[in-house]
Order: sequence, then C-alpha cells, then structure tokens
Amino acid sequence: MVRTPLTPEERERGERLGQLLRDARGGRSMAEVSAAAGVSAETLRKIETGRAPTPAFFTVAALAGALGLSMDELMAGCAPVAV
Repeated sequence: MVRTPLTPEERERGERLGQLLRDARGGRSMAEVSAAAGVSAETLRKIETGRAPTPAFFTVAALAGALGLSMDELMAGCAPVAV
C-alpha cells in the first residue's frame, strides 16, 4: 500500500502539534508522559519532532489527557498561522 504524500500544510500542522506537546510536557520526561498516555516513547518522540505529522486521533487524545490539554487547546494550537 502506497501512502499519499503529505501536503506542506499537513507537515506544518504536524510540526505545530509537536511543538505544542513539547511545550506542554515541560520538564517531564518523554518516558513519563508516554507511560501516562499509554503510548510508546518512540511514538511521542516522532510526533514531537514532526516525523509523525498525522498521528491517530486516539493517540493525540491520550497524550492531551496525560498533559492536561483539552482538545480545543490542541485545535487552536495547531490551526494554520495567518499570514
């Protein structure tokens, strides 16, 4: 199965999501947050670095819950930057 290439907008949104999660994680370790969310530290690392710009909804929801973020905050933080 061949995956459709991501658009520049999708890549940018993934980078914004990664930055938002990194900021929310603060001083907590990736291992701590990923364990609380029930995802692997490698998955969190890929999302935070933008290497996984389109993570599954349930993964994002679990990370948001572990970090104390609402889905509204995530949506606002990942919205396109107006030029």
